[in-house]
Amino acid sequence: MTMNRRHFSLAAGAAAALGGFGIARAQGDTPLVLGQSAPFSGPSAQLGIQFNQGAKLFLDQYNAQPGRRNLVIKNLDDGYEPDRCAANTQKFIEEDVFALFGYVGTPTSLAALPLAVKDKVPFVAPFTGAMSLREPFQKNVFHLRASYNDETALMVKQLTHLGLKKIAVFYQNDAYGKAGLDGATLALGEQQLKPVALATVERNSADVAQAVKTIVAARPDAVVQVGAYKACATFIREARKAGYGGTFFNMSFVGTQALADELGKDAAGVMITQVVPSPYNQANALAREFAEAVRKAGNGASANFSSMEGYLAAKVLVEGLRKAPGKPARESLIAGLESIDRQQFGGFEVSFSSKNHVASKFVELSMLTGDGRVRT
Repeated sequence: MTMNRRHFSLAAGAAAALGGFGIARAQGDTPLVLGQSAPFSGPSAQLGIQFNQGAKLFLDQYNAQPGRRNLVIKNLDDGYEPDRCAANTQKFIEEDVFALFGYVGTPTSLAALPLAVKDKVPFVAPFTGAMSLREPFQKNVFHLRASYNDETALMVKQLTHLGLKKIAVFYQNDAYGKAGLDGATLALGEQQLKPVALATVERNSADVAQAVKTIVAARPDAVVQVGAYKACATFIREARKAGYGGTFFNMSFVGTQALADELGKDAAGVMITQVVPSPYNQANALAREFAEAVRKAGNGASANFSSMEGYLAAKVLVEGLRKAPGKPARESLIAGLESIDRQQFGGFEVSFSSKNHVASKFVELSMLTGDGRVRT
């Protein structure tokens, strides 16, 4: 089912994202504070803004209910740079935040992880599917989304089913790009295949000229892209200008709305793996609930995959808090999250346990059209 995607206002999103403490306290209690380090400026800003706004949509609803102890997000901008993220995380820990939540990106999350583990701070729903954040298992780390290995496996399965076996990989030259490359290489290896070409782009850069030259020369059937939306959009446009007529497959982290906005009519035919249900499919209960929250908020927010993931992540964290034994504490939140077993959140199943902190392996494919639509 398809539906026109709605435009996300950068200005409105930024205003919402930077208003971390703009919620009144529940009577008699100080708020529980979630610390979020994410890009709110720079070429990856829409990823942080959209996730944050989706999470705030749910938390605003939750906090409005009588008798609730308010749960609020304090966010700090890391510009998608690991050193800044580590400094933000240290600040959150010194401020004794209740949990770290909704970090955006693999290299940034990897910089924060040792700090969170050392101080046993819950690290919930990072916006990344890297295996390096999942293995080895950490008691305080909870993942909502499927892994990049799950995403690349679906891409390769789809491509080889269509008889397309010459697959190139364009990837970000950091831990995120390597995670996606590893997943693609693993999936191709299971089909006795290897990438026909590899090319990189630096994080927070859109300098793709050499990468386009390298990959177009190999004449692949398809290009798997492991990057953020600006670099991937630039690569797509430049590769097409160079005469490339194959298919582009993107990881969910690219930011579907942001990539579509960057490409405009050039988005036609671009494929993206998704790790949450489509926010545009009103046959889905979670999508209906989310759309209603967007409508009621009336603050410039819009329904897209990144904001839907933020909304769902906040909903799952609150459920863990609801199930937590005793007074709210970090240890009880961990216990509460671990007690969520095969629970439905509007049709999206979440399962944790004491030995499994990966909630879902849900992955599906969507396709962008040239007229502002997303087909799933």
